Order: sequence, then C-alpha cells, then structure tokens
Amino acid sequence: MNGLYALKPWYASRLAGVRGVLVRRGVSPDALTAAGAGCAAGAAAALAFLPAPLAALPVAVLLAARLACANLDGAVARDTGRTGPRGALHNELGDRVADLLVLAGFLTLAPLWLVAVAGLAATLPSWVSLAGAAAGAPRLNGGPVGKTERCLLVVVAAASGWAVPVLAVLAAGSALTALLRLARLRKELAR
Repeated sequence: MNGLYALKPWYASRLAGVRGVLVRRGVSPDALTAAGAGCAAGAAAALAFLPAPLAALPVAVLLAARLACANLDGAVARDTGRTGPRGALHNELGDRVADLLVLAGFLTLAPLWLVAVAGLAATLPSWVSLAGAAAGAPRLNGGPVGKTERCLLVVVAAASGWAVPVLAVLAAGSALTALLRLARLRKELAR
C-alpha cells in the first residue's frame, strides 16, 4: 500500500548533497517547511492562472520542490539535532497547509464544493496516521493516493485541464487511503 511513497529512500538519496549544503549553511528545518508551503502556493497560482498545458511545467517543478522541502525539513532536523515536539508540530501543520494551498489552485477551475471536499479528503490520511501514532501505532505513510500521488494528480490537471475529474479522483482516492490506513491501524492496535 505504499504507492509512490516507496520511492522516498531513493528520492532522499538524490537530495543528500542538497541536505549537506543546507546543514553546513545552518538552514533551519522550519525554514524548509515554510519554503515547502511557499512552493505549494506557487504551484496553486500557476494552476489557477495559467492555461493547460502551459501550467504543467511550473506546477510540476514547484510540487517537486514542495516534496523536496517536505523530505529535507525532517532530514536536516535529524542531522543537526534539532528534532523535537515543536518541530514535529511545525512539520505536520506545514504539510497540511501545503496540501490545502495546492488545492486552492483549483478554485478558479472547479466548483467550490468539490474543492472543499477534495481538501477535506486530502487531509484525512494524515489525520488517521497521526491519530494512530498518538494511540501507539507506527506512523503510516503512502497509499493509493498519498501526498506524492496527490501532487502527481495536480500535475495531470495542470497538463490536461481536467480539474473536475482529477479532483473527484483525488477526493475518492484520499478517502480510500484514509480507510485503508484506518483498517491497518485497527489491526495493529488490536495486537
């Protein structure tokens, strides 16, 4: 059930040089979290105001940078001994804000109710994982429509102009991901 999340170790290894530079320069993990949210906002603006397929390249680049920041903030925190509850809080809130910012780019392309449903659904897998971790289970990631897959779906919308179908797939897939994580957590916590 890991989906594209299975590529995270490979992606992290590609970012090792960047991570080293950031550590040497003393870049704060919180600054990387904020940069990820900024990239998400930029991707949303490109999606909202550039026509398909012209929006595809800037959206793809900005979402790749958003995923890089999401990977690097935790890695830099670990490398510099700056991990802790406050950083974890900032990381989780930053990821949820970035998710919602990206989806806000659809506000000019799709009905408000559908954007709102997709936004709610997109946050459900993370809330389920966080609730499971709070209950003592391991943190679950990935799934049929996790963070990486949501970014890919947004790029598809930017390239094709199919905002409504993509939002429907994103919402349904995110809800399915949350349900699958919940089922795994229930089994894990029953042990």
